[in-house]
Amino acid sequence: MIKKGITLLVLGCLFFGSALKAQETKEEKTKRMQWFKDAKLGIFIHWGIYAVNGIDESWSFFNGYISHDDYMKQLDGFTASKYDPQYWAKLIKDSGAKYSVITTKHHDGVALWNTKCNNLSIPAKGAAKKDVLTPFVKALRKNRLKVGLYYSLLDWSHPDYPNKTRQEKRYKNDPERWNRFADFNFCQLEELSKTYKPDLYWFDGDWEQSAERWRAKELSMSLRKWSPGVILNSRIRGYGDYATPEQGLPVTKPDSKWWELCMTMNNSWGYQHNDKEYKTPNQIIRIFVDCISMGGNLLLDIGPKADGTIPTEQENILKELGRWTNKHKEAIYGTRAGIPHEHFYGPTALSKKGDILYLFVPHKPNGPLMIKGLKNKINRIWVVGNGTKLNWNVVGKQYWSSVPGIVYIDVPEKVQDEQVTVIAVLLKGKVDLYREKGQVIESN
Repeated sequence: MIKKGITLLVLGCLFFGSALKAQETKEEKTKRMQWFKDAKLGIFIHWGIYAVNGIDESWSFFNGYISHDDYMKQLDGFTASKYDPQYWAKLIKDSGAKYSVITTKHHDGVALWNTKCNNLSIPAKGAAKKDVLTPFVKALRKNRLKVGLYYSLLDWSHPDYPNKTRQEKRYKNDPERWNRFADFNFCQLEELSKTYKPDLYWFDGDWEQSAERWRAKELSMSLRKWSPGVILNSRIRGYGDYATPEQGLPVTKPDSKWWELCMTMNNSWGYQHNDKEYKTPNQIIRIFVDCISMGGNLLLDIGPKADGTIPTEQENILKELGRWTNKHKEAIYGTRAGIPHEHFYGPTALSKKGDILYLFVPHKPNGPLMIKGLKNKINRIWVVGNGTKLNWNVVGKQYWSSVPGIVYIDVPEKVQDEQVTVIAVLLKGKVDLYREKGQVIESN
């Protein structure tokens, strides 16, 4: 009994030690999330059979606009005949993005890769008859871009998922069927993890089930085992790393230390030939700098056609975005959230050291720019991407008051960017702001 007790004690200590080791410290997580924090820009790709008819991805049959059978007939039109993954990756890199996320499987259950977990995939049933995921992942790696894989936890086509979209009624209490479906998810995610070693998983569809049903804790641990260092988005019932506001630009900074706005170029995620409501490059860049200003990322979506070509409107936006990001890269990558809006009429960012303040100017100034409450002395001011030094002066500083004066910066029209001008202000020391309500003179 004593020997058995000692053995159990040793095993218990080993298990407890392993559990402690598995717990990630704040410092370790910050290090793991570093590339994501610095990246600022990613490109989302919604590509699937829904591009054939140009209809809503999965939701079109879920909401009854088309039958499930008719939706699946689009498999016959998904040819990928002009698909050029190398061109995709180059276009994404040239846009200034540092990572890309592609829909490996949407809610419709159609996989882009040659999954062995079931037979609903493009290689097995699509007109393309080939794995279209693998060459794109290889192209991203070749271009030194981080790889993100979108995966829908729910599957409205799977026979063991409680679907309202199939002929049978949605089942509620059938543990055997649910466990088969949960095992199927683990099967596909193990395939994706071991085959592609993604840097990031972008989950979706978690709202239909609880964390316990998804086995979210077990799944997150398995994903980190299969792909050490992987980052998970928030849509895994509390076991993710970062927040994912969608479409609507946050007005105030999200609570999460790490976050990413996912947004379409027009009004659709996947390709829809009737949707011509594209945002202008100026609008997208201004949304982007707002994300930067609040310390977040922008995940900008494109929707390729069924033949693999990218719509011209989307290409043009990416190219202009690339011109702007390449010119202003020092004010984008690796920066941190800027100063409060009370100090400057526009978005701002700070260098990692906090000694360079970047001012984003999305308009032609009607007079000099103004910075309020800046305690630091200024060493130099210049136009990012241009290098032109700018003049400034300080107005309203009283010798008897601790309230800083107002900094005015002249920005000649000839140095202004056609989209958003960026001004760098080199400070003496880390940014120091006056946040009080002013003073009243008591003696002079």
